[in-house]
Amino acid sequence: MAATDQVGTPWVNILIFGLFVAVTLVIVLRASRNNRTAADYYAAGRSFSGPQNGTAIAGDYLSAASFLGIVGAIAVNGYDGFLYSIGFLVAWLVALLLVAELLRNTGKFTMADVLSFRLRQRPVRIAAAITTLAVCFFYLLAQMAGAGGLVSLLLGIPDRLGQSVVIVVVGALMILYVLIGGMKGTTWVQIIKACLLVAGAAVMTVWVLAIHGFNLSELLGHAVATAGGNEALLNPGLQYGKTPTSRLDFVSLALALVLGTAALPHVLMRFYTVPTAKEARRSVVWAIWLIGIFYLFTLVLGYGAGALIGADRIKAAPGGVNSAAPLLAFELGGSLLLGFISAVAFATILAVVAGLTITAAASFAHDIYANVVRRGQVDAGGEVKVARRTVVVIGIVSIIGGIGAQGQNVAFLVALAFAVAASANLPTILYSLFWSRFTTRGAVWSMYGGLGAAIVLIAFSPVVSGSATAMIPGANFAIFPLSNPGLVSIPLAFLLGWIGSVTDKAGENRRKQAEMEVRSLTGVGAEKAAEH
Repeated sequence: MAATDQVGTPWVNILIFGLFVAVTLVIVLRASRNNRTAADYYAAGRSFSGPQNGTAIAGDYLSAASFLGIVGAIAVNGYDGFLYSIGFLVAWLVALLLVAELLRNTGKFTMADVLSFRLRQRPVRIAAAITTLAVCFFYLLAQMAGAGGLVSLLLGIPDRLGQSVVIVVVGALMILYVLIGGMKGTTWVQIIKACLLVAGAAVMTVWVLAIHGFNLSELLGHAVATAGGNEALLNPGLQYGKTPTSRLDFVSLALALVLGTAALPHVLMRFYTVPTAKEARRSVVWAIWLIGIFYLFTLVLGYGAGALIGADRIKAAPGGVNSAAPLLAFELGGSLLLGFISAVAFATILAVVAGLTITAAASFAHDIYANVVRRGQVDAGGEVKVARRTVVVIGIVSIIGGIGAQGQNVAFLVALAFAVAASANLPTILYSLFWSRFTTRGAVWSMYGGLGAAIVLIAFSPVVSGSATAMIPGANFAIFPLSNPGLVSIPLAFLLGWIGSVTDKAGENRRKQAEMEVRSLTGVGAEKAAEH
């Protein structure tokens, strides 16, 4: 298939897109009627049940990487592509066992509420806000790149300029959703999108299995045959394992995926949209079930795309590897199924970028503006107004970044966001919750050190330069051999947090530390704090 070909009927695709956008905008408008306070705008008035919030978490988490990126990675790299699914799912056990309930008991709106509970407010809130914005930016890059690739495939727009226009349109819609609906509107979009995504993936999975007589072995054999008898698709090592460097890269990726989820600010913020810690725990259990089922579907869809379409056609299509799922939908059900699946993928991108944007805006408005600049002397209306202005700025920055990241595999880009989150946030979260000797200096060193190390290593990695698939293909300043920085930056962040704390003679308020421990474990005082 030539890169200039479009897939399906463009007007059908646009019609289904438009219908979804119209329906979700109506829902967002209805939800926005109740956005009166900061708790309404940031945390949806803490009005969602555990199952509802769990479905929304699945909608937030099952991003363009989960659908477009992983299906493409499995179609092209087989077993090694499925490792993304395993890493993304196993990571939820860390979030469930170590983070979800304790964060809900201790915080109010953002991750920084927890980190600054027993430490000095100003330096910790500034550092937490900066790391939140950085993680959200990397995640937004992936979603925007996925949007450009998806719509270019559907409308037959192979040139970079046309895809850039698509990214601008997605960014504008995202800004509109968040400005109007806040967290409540965003949550309902995520719930609808999660249901559609799981249902659409289930239909395609059953369809692919039916073609192969509901025999997984036959499906895998067909995928190998389409790949010219390349049985490496079924074994570890096609992408990771050929060289010592690629093996280290795999370990680094695994660390980032498994530890990153428990430190993603937009996922952590969802724990504040439920009324109690018990509901937060139920949210995670629901999310694990939905996400786990979906990732089982990606195994069939990925090998199905490899079998029915082939890696060469997928890589030649506009959007490259990210086009595997839409191409499979077209192969199975023609323009109608393609239009539906693509609208779901588009909804996936919109829902996730909306969640990321409101998290980044809340972090700036609540942590920097309200608690650092104004030192808590600001009413809820003023804080929400600043949050809405921040949404516009973040939207513009993410559009520019998304235009620069076109052509990259979105699952891989999201893995970078996980690495940044695990490096910048996770050590401080765990130390704050579980280590009584942790100090402000340790928190600041850990957050800035982990964030700085991750970004510098990414900048000097093969992702940015030194290869044909790099973001800057003509340049070569890749002095760090690994594509993912997690293997170096995550242990470094833990080490810096420990060194900063043990060398800090000032110490911290033992009474506040004891209060935090009691609240995080029992929830005593959490509900009262959440009301204010």
